[in-house]
Amino acid sequence: MTAKPSHDRLVTDRSLLSTKAYGTGQHLAARQSLYQWQTPSHDLPGIVVNELADVRGVVADVGCGNGKFVTRVREDRPELSVLPVDVSHGILDAIPGAVVADAQQLPIADGALGAALALHMLYHVEDQAQAVRELGRVLEPGGIAIVSTNSRTDKRELEHLWRQAAGDVLGTPEGPGRFQLSARFTLEDAPAILGAVFGDIRTIPLPGVIEVTDAEPVVAHLASYEAWADKMGVPFQETIERARERVQEAIQAEGAFRATCLGGILVCQGPRR
Repeated sequence: MTAKPSHDRLVTDRSLLSTKAYGTGQHLAARQSLYQWQTPSHDLPGIVVNELADVRGVVADVGCGNGKFVTRVREDRPELSVLPVDVSHGILDAIPGAVVADAQQLPIADGALGAALALHMLYHVEDQAQAVRELGRVLEPGGIAIVSTNSRTDKRELEHLWRQAAGDVLGTPEGPGRFQLSARFTLEDAPAILGAVFGDIRTIPLPGVIEVTDAEPVVAHLASYEAWADKMGVPFQETIERARERVQEAIQAEGAFRATCLGGILVCQGPRR
């Protein structure tokens, strides 16, 4: 799926990202929390720590958000120096040692890092090719970049739910689709984009099914896109409430509401010099 230019501009709007979208960690935490109900459960920070087993020195978490991965790496690998980086000053307030910077122009010397993390964030970067070049530039020989994103098939049931709820609100058979962040950098697209800089890319697929018996986790996930509410072409809060009712109806009829997930981690080695 190719994202539309207007969608691209909204996903990469730095002012919006650093204020409404990620001025605090609230919305990001809501999206992350939905995965508590996924089977099988994937410990993403644990997977990242395992991939860092041979890394020494400094690790930068570029686009670190609310610091979920920073905290885990610092706990499990205290001998590593972890540098949190994000464009949003607000979301970094509670993260010690954090730096406000853009992934397209990292304030890091050439070859300074043993590893760079770019986890569920490259879809927010306007010039992805430049950001990937920066990841390669700051790595020492033998260093690795660890990147993550979602498949274009990820959680399609939530897309269907949103369209149905939006249609109900608008009085049409189906409403406009919800705002999808990862459409600009999907699991299917990522190897080609990363391959321009890295010679060896290994993908770790993370499939699963989210199953909830309470509508609230799904509602919180949908509501976390509030920063883009005025761009969705539908009354946002009314659609959220109608989605809540539809999830409750599904739980009553089927015992649970389910969504099929497919995310992935890409481990990149061998930056081309």
